[in-house]
Amino acid sequence: MTRQPEASGATGRGDAGVDAARPDGRPTLATVAARAGVSPSTASLAFSGHGPVSDDTKAKVLAAARELDYGGPDPLAQSLRRGRSGIIGALIPARIGVSFRDPVLIQTLDGLAEEISAIGAGLLLMPDLGDGEVSVTSAPVDAVVLVGCNADALGTLEVLRRRNIPMVQIEGDDSAGVVTISVDNRGGSRLLAQHLKDLGHERVAIVALGLDRGRTVGPLTAERESAATVTTTVERLAGARDVYPHIGGWIAGSSRSDAGRAAALTLLDVPPNERPTAILAQSDLLAAGVIAAAEERGLRVPEDLSVVGFDGIRVDGLERSLTTIRQPSQEKGTAAGRAVVEMLAGRTPVAVAFDVTFQPGDTTGPPPA
Repeated sequence: MTRQPEASGATGRGDAGVDAARPDGRPTLATVAARAGVSPSTASLAFSGHGPVSDDTKAKVLAAARELDYGGPDPLAQSLRRGRSGIIGALIPARIGVSFRDPVLIQTLDGLAEEISAIGAGLLLMPDLGDGEVSVTSAPVDAVVLVGCNADALGTLEVLRRRNIPMVQIEGDDSAGVVTISVDNRGGSRLLAQHLKDLGHERVAIVALGLDRGRTVGPLTAERESAATVTTTVERLAGARDVYPHIGGWIAGSSRSDAGRAAALTLLDVPPNERPTAILAQSDLLAAGVIAAAEERGLRVPEDLSVVGFDGIRVDGLERSLTTIRQPSQEKGTAAGRAVVEMLAGRTPVAVAFDVTFQPGDTTGPPPA
């Protein structure tokens, strides 16, 4: 195998990878190259870790950089040369502080970040809250992944299309014309509802995730359900209605234990003959809150109240084996990241649909006699 010769000698500022001269006197890549006795292009390759540069030459360049207190090539200049920022945007449905309390979202973002790291890209989180300092209208991103965003985010999609930015969505509206990574939310919820039906439960209620961008909290009414824009919530409601067509409940608004507790207290503070014997919570965090509310009211789980969740995560502080549906949260993010990599390489990715798994626990049993 013939080895390519290393670039050597000063070749001037026209070489690829050379920083522009800095008027403030700070060292540039060309300064480092001169100190190391190599061309600027060779110095650039030494910093990148790629190309025909020997270990000895790389060591000389890095030593010269340390002597000159040079931190590396200007990332802005690099991105301009490549025509890419090296940043993938992740549009999330809530403020970052709220989103980071959701283990499912964290696992999904972990999978996404790990997959795009293979092409040296970083992740920029952008809450879907309209324009701000960093928004879809101005963020310097190469692609955007919409993570559980609402079906009413048509304006966001249109902005990204006008900017010619590749898009992938996780659990979004199939009619949006975007590559979609999905899970069987309806099928999973149907399995949970059927499990309760098989145990003999007739008075069953739902504690629902948010139905709209405003995260409205309140009774689950036909009007609110018909106006719902959050795909995940709508699909899980449909699965429950496949078994219990007239099921009602309470909208918690978000996947938080305290929201589940507040919703359950409302559902349980009724006469015993009207109280649900089972509650179908649309997330494991909500289910943990439901169990806490039941215990506050002196109800035993599952003897007095059966509780199911959805996600298959470990909930801090919940010392129960929850009956739930396990979904592949990290795998969703990985699949979305893989689709982004494909699109940036000029290929056309395909949609991915994940199955879910019923996970029995000790929080369900027959209704009380």
